[in-house]
Amino acid sequence: MKLRSLTTAAAAVVAAITFLFSATAMPSATMADAEYTFVVSQVNMTHMCQEMSVAVVNGQLPGPAIEVTEGDSVMVHIVNLSPYNMTIHWHGVRQLRNCWNDGVPMITQRPIQPNQNFTYRFDVVDQEGTLWWHAHEAFLRGTVHGEWWEKDLAKVGNNMTNGFFDDYSSGSTINGKLGDLFNCSGVPEESYVLDVEPGQTYLLRVINAALFSEYFLKIAGHKFTVVSADANYVNPFTTDTISIAPGETMDALVVADAPPGKYYMVALPSQAPPPDTQTPEWTTRALVKYTSPGNGSASSDDDVPEAPVMPDNHDTISSFYFHGNLTSLRHRRRAQVPKEADEHLFVVLGLGSICRNGGLSCKRGNTDEIILVANMNNVSFHLPPDMATPILESQYYHHQNGMDTLHELSNGPPVTFNFTDRDLIPFGPKEMALEPTSRAKLVRRFRHGATVDVVFQSTGMLQGDSNPMHLHGHDMFVLAQGLGNFDAARDVATYNLVDPPRKNTVLVPNLGWAAVRFVADNPGAWFIHCHYEFHLSMGMSAVFIVEDGPTVDTSLPPPPVGF
Repeated sequence: MKLRSLTTAAAAVVAAITFLFSATAMPSATMADAEYTFVVSQVNMTHMCQEMSVAVVNGQLPGPAIEVTEGDSVMVHIVNLSPYNMTIHWHGVRQLRNCWNDGVPMITQRPIQPNQNFTYRFDVVDQEGTLWWHAHEAFLRGTVHGEWWEKDLAKVGNNMTNGFFDDYSSGSTINGKLGDLFNCSGVPEESYVLDVEPGQTYLLRVINAALFSEYFLKIAGHKFTVVSADANYVNPFTTDTISIAPGETMDALVVADAPPGKYYMVALPSQAPPPDTQTPEWTTRALVKYTSPGNGSASSDDDVPEAPVMPDNHDTISSFYFHGNLTSLRHRRRAQVPKEADEHLFVVLGLGSICRNGGLSCKRGNTDEIILVANMNNVSFHLPPDMATPILESQYYHHQNGMDTLHELSNGPPVTFNFTDRDLIPFGPKEMALEPTSRAKLVRRFRHGATVDVVFQSTGMLQGDSNPMHLHGHDMFVLAQGLGNFDAARDVATYNLVDPPRKNTVLVPNLGWAAVRFVADNPGAWFIHCHYEFHLSMGMSAVFIVEDGPTVDTSLPPPPVGF
């Protein structure tokens, strides 16, 4: 059997960092097994008869792939020729004792300013499969890595931070191609084409790099065998539909065993059903085309592509069951899930509001006196605009002026209510009583080596969305998920302590919950946030500060030379 490795992605699908990792030495300041230069610049691109100036890396949309082997050290030089501040986050890379290179503005580093350079150095350790990289500044992840927006993305990010939500993408892409569902004056846009040979097996590296949407991915006449998620092997399972949320990666095998011809690969966005607000969501498609291996079995130009039957765009249950199918393929080098936890957090995810005038009193509900924010346990993450020192630097050097304004993420919400009550989704008296929210630099400290349980609870507070929660610097064991409100007396007994999947991005289902466990063994200041860009810009995030351990090998080294 011949295996081909290909990168694809559901909507704004991007080039992958293909990592096969091993054990841990700190990155060398002068040597690297893989060295790249990324030039961030503005390039004019035209789609759907509209020319736009977009920020891209090395002139590409999506940006270039990085391919490394387990144990490699990586060096990436960023040259910022764009007009925007920039950082690059290496999504899912654990960055062991290397938080300085995680790439989050004012959390781990100052942003790379226009016409400035910065070099990231990191090792790839104990991970197999597909990870990816993207900008972590405002909404620039839309094109650095890859989606199609006919908007100034920096302005879009500013609008959402200030409570204005009328900006949406213009189209979804697969490997940078909009596909033939979009057109310019009747001329179809170019589609991504995957050429396959009959009988061959292909590894698809699927990344959801979109800003707003989960996606269903199907190929007419074919099935996927899912073998890895977030660069961790899973027990293989076969399905005709992949469900993938922003930030997630899936590795899947596809056998070219259909009759020779052409088949559409379709990426369909999903969203919560009404009464949730319905926003523009764009389906896109690529083409799987059979080519001749020498025996004449191939598609012809006259073949009409076969289209798959797609799920309903409100089919949140299919996503729930897809993610419930993920279990870990036990790995002799990987630590197994700890049987007990040292700390327990119950984190409620929802929307709320602050007064637009900065005061404590304003008219709540659908008024122009408020700014809608997203929160964790009723606190919305906010960095003051005059903040001069990143949180990691303040933590490392014990700067009191940077650490005395931190607000601790509590063990639970200030008020308990029926979190998944659909009557809370529209503005109204029931949700208005729960709407007031505070803003702060939200953090939680953990001693080195602590085992932490977190139950993430999605809510109906002004929305019924799922929440793809991404934790930097760590993998999380997904112990269980459920619909409705988490009930410890009932649900803890369902925890999978045998083969739970390891994920860096955990999808908390619509009006449901997910329970995770992780070991806080990587010192530093690690961002945790929803990977929907609107939730991130609205404040659904916090910083997990993991303290140094008792030895040099369990402590964060000083910042690299020249940092």
